Amino acid sequence: MRTTLHFVLLATFGSAWIVAGCATTGSTSSAATAAPARITVLYDAFGKNAAMTKDWGYAALVEINGKRILFDTGDDPTILAKNVKAKGVDLRKLDFVVLSHRHSDHMGGLSYLLNVNPKVKIYAPKESFGIFGSDLPSKFYRKDESLPAEMRYYDGAPPKIMKFGTAFPGANIELIDTTMEVAPGITLIALVSDAPGTKELKELSLAINTADGIVLVVACSHPGIETIVAEAAKINPHIHFIAGGLHLVVAQDPAIEKVATALHDTYKVDFIAPGHCTGEPAFAALRRMFGDRYLYAGLGTTLGVGANPRVASERGSADVLDDSDLRTYHTLFAQSDDFRDSGLDAVRLALAR
Repeated sequence: MRTTLHFVLLATFGSAWIVAGCATTGSTSSAATAAPARITVLYDAFGKNAAMTKDWGYAALVEINGKRILFDTGDDPTILAKNVKAKGVDLRKLDFVVLSHRHSDHMGGLSYLLNVNPKVKIYAPKESFGIFGSDLPSKFYRKDESLPAEMRYYDGAPPKIMKFGTAFPGANIELIDTTMEVAPGITLIALVSDAPGTKELKELSLAINTADGIVLVVACSHPGIETIVAEAAKINPHIHFIAGGLHLVVAQDPAIEKVATALHDTYKVDFIAPGHCTGEPAFAALRRMFGDRYLYAGLGTTLGVGANPRVASERGSADVLDDSDLRTYHTLFAQSDDFRDSGLDAVRLALAR
């Protein structure tokens, strides 16, 4: 009798707790904070979801620390719209957006986003005369006071700060020049690429400090994934989870092994879920290195990023790029700016096989 009563009480209170939890999921305070942290891949060139369209580029919905963050918008607004609808994601309900860098395969879908959520807060890298807008102190140019006023810029009296327009007039864009915390525990890491082909390109990465360690979302890692991780480790040396593109798509095996070893041995990353421009050889190397702590992150995958991310992954950690994935990935990469910028004949030959 005591056992039966105990079971009834547990069932009653357990049901009440579940109902209460479901009833409060719409709130934005403590209940939102307690919601499972997860990343949903909305744009990529490989994946298992037949309702979504694969394309070269990256976008992900990051739900963490009580915030809903869209990280990049992919390449094509029509494809982004289709993929978002297929996953049932409401882009009207976002706390903010991060545009990692100016390459089209990361910001090309912005027009669709602005159509459905025109006033959403957007963070983008600050670049001189950049497409997201910019400003410069007027002292950047030399003056010649001997000239008559009609031959001088601004009649010789320029504003202290010269502001330059954006390709997205009316958008609520805030330009980020240096690493900064934009919400409690949520930091945008601002770095500059020094690599040939993307030298001086500014890129933002998203670092979220959680109870389990840093969750790091990267776009293309043009500044170098090791450099980005080193910056994230300044916030918290425990790197729990990395998702996104590592830009090893044309890298040779020694460079890939160096990165994989650094992430695994030096920074002791708990889990890794690479995608986009990481590249097939790097997918394979990272999977060998991380074993069951490597998570498949193809298009449409929802990744839990809590203490045990494997539990919330839509697809098991054993998933890899299959033949269909590989063919699509090859084709889309060959059409991408990443491929055209690489200038590697060897890659061209490999894709032709």
